Amino acid sequence: MQLFYNQDIKSGDTTFLFDKEESRHIIKVLRKKEGDTIEITNGMGFLFTSEITFGNEKKCEVNVIKEQFFEPAPYSLHLAVAPTKLNDRYEWFLEKATEIGVSEITPIICEHSERTNFKADRFEKIVQTAMKQSLQFYLPKLNEPVPYSTFLNEQREGQLFIAHCEETEKTLLKNAIKPAGKLTILIGPEGDFSVKEIQLALQQNYAPVSLGNTRLRTETAAIVAAHSVAFVNE
Repeated sequence: MQLFYNQDIKSGDTTFLFDKEESRHIIKVLRKKEGDTIEITNGMGFLFTSEITFGNEKKCEVNVIKEQFFEPAPYSLHLAVAPTKLNDRYEWFLEKATEIGVSEITPIICEHSERTNFKADRFEKIVQTAMKQSLQFYLPKLNEPVPYSTFLNEQREGQLFIAHCEETEKTLLKNAIKPAGKLTILIGPEGDFSVKEIQLALQQNYAPVSLGNTRLRTETAAIVAAHSVAFVNE
């Protein structure tokens, strides 16, 4: 299956018209033609099986011949991950976390963060591409970067965890996770969370957790956390 994404197609639509850029990609690059079947998702759980009825580089129109809705995963994971010094590492994290299964991602600016600027459009495209390549029908929500303290002050539901490297008492994440429900996991920058930041999280009822015996990079830690949650919920 080759999956296309468009947020504008909705349940009940019998026809759909792609914009000029997407039409060119479908017809010119992928060489699709009238009569071909294509699969479309809106990133909200729907899969639309459609047939191209008209196609050129400026306009591609389809008839929806089948509509399916897929229930979301039994859990909802929100990863709050500090930006990495190198953009490509954060992009790798976004791609792999989407493939594994994450509901929401928020970049958090911490005391030890070395990067505070982001290419929001590029990041969003990476998430969309990863969703399509992994044949998923829910697009993770990618939030704007926020200061760490701001994120902590927002009300959270479900299980709350902070993964850090300080030599304090912690529970192994895979043993702390309860199946189903909502989870929020904080992952710090290369220099880890500061002691003050850890204390602030504990005051907000975040439980300290370990991701294993080795010291992990930010992006690796985030992927280990995402996989641990997915594994427990299988």
